Amino acid sequence: MHQNGTMTNPRLAVVILAAGQGTRMKSARPKILHELAGIPLVGHVLSTASELDAAHVVAVVRHERDAVATVIAEHLPTAIIVDQDELAGTGRAVELALSGLPDDFDGDVVVLSADVPLLDAATVNGLVASHTRMNNALTLLSAFFSDPTGAGRILRSADGAFEGIVEQKDATSEQLLVTEINAGVYVFDVARLRAALAAIGTENAQQEKYLTDAAAGIRSAGGRIEAVPVGDPWLVVGINDRAQLGAAGVELNARIVRRWQLAGVTVVDPATTWIDLQASIAEDVEILPGTQIKGVTTIERGATIGPDTTLVDCEVGENATVKRTDATLAVIGAGASVGPFAYLRPGSYLGDNGKIGTFVETKNSRIGAGSKVPHLSYIGDTTVGEGTNLGAGTITANYDDLAKHPTEIGSHVHSGAHNVFVAPVRIGDGAKTGAGTIVRKDVPAGALAITVAPQRNIVGWVEEKRPGTDAAEAAAAANEELAD
Repeated sequence: MHQNGTMTNPRLAVVILAAGQGTRMKSARPKILHELAGIPLVGHVLSTASELDAAHVVAVVRHERDAVATVIAEHLPTAIIVDQDELAGTGRAVELALSGLPDDFDGDVVVLSADVPLLDAATVNGLVASHTRMNNALTLLSAFFSDPTGAGRILRSADGAFEGIVEQKDATSEQLLVTEINAGVYVFDVARLRAALAAIGTENAQQEKYLTDAAAGIRSAGGRIEAVPVGDPWLVVGINDRAQLGAAGVELNARIVRRWQLAGVTVVDPATTWIDLQASIAEDVEILPGTQIKGVTTIERGATIGPDTTLVDCEVGENATVKRTDATLAVIGAGASVGPFAYLRPGSYLGDNGKIGTFVETKNSRIGAGSKVPHLSYIGDTTVGEGTNLGAGTITANYDDLAKHPTEIGSHVHSGAHNVFVAPVRIGDGAKTGAGTIVRKDVPAGALAITVAPQRNIVGWVEEKRPGTDAAEAAAAANEELAD
């Protein structure tokens, strides 16, 4: 039984080549751990492998072995990890992968590359079906590229039959003119594959054991080989550098955006809207320009997101409005309003019909239904009840330079402008605070808290202390007018 509840195919195994260093990426991070649409490159390939319902999935690793193996285990815990040894090449990697299969396995082996992230399970399943139907020893995907530089070329006879694969560095000038490339996606009969790999050497420009040389061995042994061109070349594009990563990201995002548009989501400007694969968006959501919906963010029906908004792993309720906001691990209730220029840090919760307004930062705080923090405030480690309004410039001072402390503000509280609540402190239901109040002690329910000193006016101060200034002259003229 497969982990998603479907039956596995006992005659199918998948090998994922994940050992390469990826030097052209010029990165301290392994190439296949770079992300597209919120998922590492190898994660995309593991997802495809999982959908094939193969009985066995084997990943071959080497560069940054532990980091890569950890990510593989996170995305597909049932995958078998095999380490590549000092002998280089994809042929050697597959040879080692076969050692991870049961000794009595006698089915077909699908070989995928961890840096080819856009390939979908439907395409691979079609390749497997063709392989089985035609009783092939090897079936591989090919593609036609206008610029095939760097890729192995498919060689065909005059009648179009498969003749071989030649790598870029081993190709003749005539062979380099071929635009049909080897996509690096294979289905092998395992017995034919084992025999061919045993005979492969390293007599080539790279001094590696090429998997592509297995095709020649299988063909010479009388095995039938078929190269099947893929209709959509993007499905087999490999990622070797940052430029290719960026181009693949744009293409994948365009497909994700289109999918949501066809599902009933309005995306005003697809070119400036980025949506990760794991996000979930309901019908009648409107997404305005400059918006990023990342991670496992979920957005319910009728919400409006953007413009210029980033949501990471957030939940947004029905008919909520989130404008010019940066939010991570936040929950925004139905009918709530956030922004513009709001910053919701992890642990922020805004209840139904609540408001977090302009230039407001929240962190690890729960703001109840109908409560409002409209302007210029910081709310951290705070619980706010229902129907409360916090005045402009409210600050919950939660940190004493040693530890964070909580603030509890009840329901139907109204605080004046420019209040500071020095935690730990509790404000009872229905309480009021005056403008400029610094609250250091608990405020009982229904009480008014004020800390304002009596106002003192020093008459004549400007004329005495700032003689000759515009302010002094204006004050003198005003006083003369009053005297008259």
